[in-house]
Amino acid sequence: MNIDMNRYSRQILFAPIGPSGQEKLGRARVAIVGLGALGTALANHMARAGVGMLRLIDRDFVEESNLQRQMLFDEADAQNFMPKAVAAERKLRAINSTLTLEAHVTDLTWKNAESLLSGVDLILDGSDNFQVRYLVNDFSVKHGVPWIYGGAVSARGMSYTIRPGVTPCLRCLFPDAPAPGTTETCDTAGVIGPIIHVIAAYQATEALKLLCGAEEALETRMRHIDLWHNQAQALQVSAQKNDQCPCCAKRQWDYLDPVEKEAQEISMCGRQSVQISLGQVKLDLDSLAERLRHVGETERNPFMLRVQIDEQHRLAVFPDGRILVQGTTDTALAKNLVAKYIGF
Repeated sequence: MNIDMNRYSRQILFAPIGPSGQEKLGRARVAIVGLGALGTALANHMARAGVGMLRLIDRDFVEESNLQRQMLFDEADAQNFMPKAVAAERKLRAINSTLTLEAHVTDLTWKNAESLLSGVDLILDGSDNFQVRYLVNDFSVKHGVPWIYGGAVSARGMSYTIRPGVTPCLRCLFPDAPAPGTTETCDTAGVIGPIIHVIAAYQATEALKLLCGAEEALETRMRHIDLWHNQAQALQVSAQKNDQCPCCAKRQWDYLDPVEKEAQEISMCGRQSVQISLGQVKLDLDSLAERLRHVGETERNPFMLRVQIDEQHRLAVFPDGRILVQGTTDTALAKNLVAKYIGF
């Protein structure tokens, strides 16, 4: 293939990439799951590096509060409620018109993961919840496609490169997803922009190594960084490969092919509400109320917690894992609000 020597000249001068590495990048196909803060930074790096095809997957729309850290969006995107995948695609086309871009405005689920993640060389994690990450992990191990985990909240972040058959998978390290309501999110703990770019830089660099075939240079440890407190750790996790892991050892796809396949969200006709079920979980409403009290007015009785999150929307949370999102009949919006403020 022909390489644009002028566009990529400085990258080609970097000896570990060189002309042959640049050719490999031009043939590479990458899926990015989630086009929020990490996802947009990753997409920007991949586009500018000359990765041949990017598949952009996101269910959300641009809001004004995104602009502080989600680098591909602008005020017009927020004012027009542009789908993040579409807005990102438009920006990336302006950055690099030679790219093949696919924008998918959808929620990645067990129903569509096989089709949306097939035919790529690498999956980059820009998601905001563990349900999706375990789904990606299932697909990765089943089909032998590497993926790079990343997460950031407050001033802290983590990244880890997962190669099926070589490294521990996500479920080796974290057998079970955190219980809903027990983890911080950007909407409850906040987030500063710099941590996004630090974690995305680690993920993007690992992506370049993988796509160029420089496997000997890959980071085998899990990186954890706290920018505010000037702390950085590299945790050796290679020994944690679990011969009883339900995913990579037993090859059961609990998230990709779940036994329980009924819909987890129901639009409640005539009530301007959507019910989201988190499954067989018990929510601690007292601790959840404490976490969310600065988000909006909270009301608590022995049976439920209500939180007014903005002028239009309110969450009614029940201890059995049911959540009513009041003020909308849009199930995608309801799921996004629950992910932001409760976490799942």
